[in-house]
Amino acid sequence: MRVNQFHVKNQFVISDNGNTYFQSYNSIIVKRDINNKITLGNNWNYSKTTRRYRNLFLNETTKETEKKIADGIYKIDKTL
Repeated sequence: MRVNQFHVKNQFVISDNGNTYFQSYNSIIVKRDINNKITLGNNWNYSKTTRRYRNLFLNETTKETEKKIADGIYKIDKTL
């Protein structure tokens, strides 16, 4: 497992067994699996700071993320 700070304190990118996670404070916000499939954690849109760094991690806007959720491209996993 490898953990790197992502831009500022309390924002992290974690690499483990081919999966990459974006973590904000103690919450997993995004999981990108080995096949590049995105799963969002329960707190994916928790705050302005979470949104800012999630958008950087995914390289997209909140509006684009919301559309991908609505279209079924992204799933939300309430256990993350």
